[in-house]
Amino acid sequence: MRNTFFITGLTFVSFILSCMLIIPVRGEGDMQTAKGKKVVMIIARSNFRDEELLKPKEVLEKNGVAVTVASSSLKEATGMLGVKVKPDILFTNINIGDYDSVIFVGGTGASEYWDNPTAHKIANSANNAGKIVGAICIAPVTLAKAGLLKDKKATTYSSTVNDIKACGAKYSGADVERDGNIITASGPTAAEKFGEAIVKALGQ
Repeated sequence: MRNTFFITGLTFVSFILSCMLIIPVRGEGDMQTAKGKKVVMIIARSNFRDEELLKPKEVLEKNGVAVTVASSSLKEATGMLGVKVKPDILFTNINIGDYDSVIFVGGTGASEYWDNPTAHKIANSANNAGKIVGAICIAPVTLAKAGLLKDKKATTYSSTVNDIKACGAKYSGADVERDGNIITASGPTAAEKFGEAIVKALGQ
């Protein structure tokens, strides 16, 4: 009888161990496949939204993604809430081939890229190359005016809903929206979720 209990116990323990081996830790697969990827985040020279840079950047870097910060000036940029950031490169010097994703950060200053031909070229080149293209807050307007959101599901900050609709976007109202390789987010409260969506996309 004792042997029977012993064998049954071993069988049960073996079953539990086998289950542990085949059940992945949540997010581990995304982390492993996103590791080594490179992302460039484009901020305004002033009045970018602090959380929309810092939170996604933190999520990306925690998952092994190298992040480069680009702007229209190499001078120290100041966020709407006072964060100071020294850009790594000028956005005009971005080589799409060097990155797996291009992200446009929001904040009131992000409107400087809405009608910028170079910003549109960067967005389109990244999209045509199958890169992950992202934008948060009012920055989706840049993608919309570049023609990337036509007939695409997208979200944006409340004040710019009509701007992206005017360019053919299908506004979803979600915190974060993904349509193909394009990821948009509504604002600072969605910043962390935005970063997680980018990590997940990079890992696919």
